[in-house]
Amino acid sequence: MDQKELIDKITKEVMQRLNQGVAAPAKNVQDCAPALALMPNMSAADLAGFIDHTLLKPEAVVSQFEQLCNEAVNYKFKSVCVNSSWVPFVAKKLRGTSVKICSVIGFPLGEMDTRSKAFEARNAIGNGAEELDMVINVGALKSGNLKLVEEDIRAIKRACRSTTVLKVILETGLLTDEEKILACEISRKAGADFVKTSTGFSGSGATIHDVALMRRIVGPKMGVKASGGIRTFDQALALIRAGANRLGCGASVDIMTGAESKGTY
Repeated sequence: MDQKELIDKITKEVMQRLNQGVAAPAKNVQDCAPALALMPNMSAADLAGFIDHTLLKPEAVVSQFEQLCNEAVNYKFKSVCVNSSWVPFVAKKLRGTSVKICSVIGFPLGEMDTRSKAFEARNAIGNGAEELDMVINVGALKSGNLKLVEEDIRAIKRACRSTTVLKVILETGLLTDEEKILACEISRKAGADFVKTSTGFSGSGATIHDVALMRRIVGPKMGVKASGGIRTFDQALALIRAGANRLGCGASVDIMTGAESKGTY
């Protein structure tokens, strides 16, 4: 069976399961935020628990990371998400708080050698990262090299501690729906805790369609993180309704201002 036949076979099997309404088996995700359907009186404070307060711009300076941490503590965001070189700084700033430290791995392209990604993962964890958002090898996926994609994720999973939350960035804006399905299945099989839409660096961010599709594929026990282009309260709420249980946002404060102005919703 060649690669195309294998892809067609796997896609057909996944689509058949989706059409039958059977959720893909998945391991329990640590500290998984509740679905909006289970929170009819969700408040602004509840929304804050969905947000990874994010700063990944290459030109960002120390004062911006200080502000990021202060805002995260003030609003009680789930985590701050930064490039791995900033993990020691934010870990020190957030010591003694409830805010988690998240580091991106292989960001933003995902095309570096797997060993380099694994080294970055181990180093980030050693410096205080509790969650990792890794970028898949998009080119390998689009080439049909599913083994490489899976081994790439597994290598990062092996670098994790038992308490580390691993999120896999699919870069959905570059993928067909069939490729998104395959990427979700591979991520689940490799032991990831979340699948994530986007880096925000490839021209397309989170969409309702992609979040809903990803949620259908991974089922109720695995996390779905929407990220990229989320700037308003209404966008955030719509993505949660579609199935996201984590949001990666640079405009987190604006989103919270919008939530607070509407009260409980």
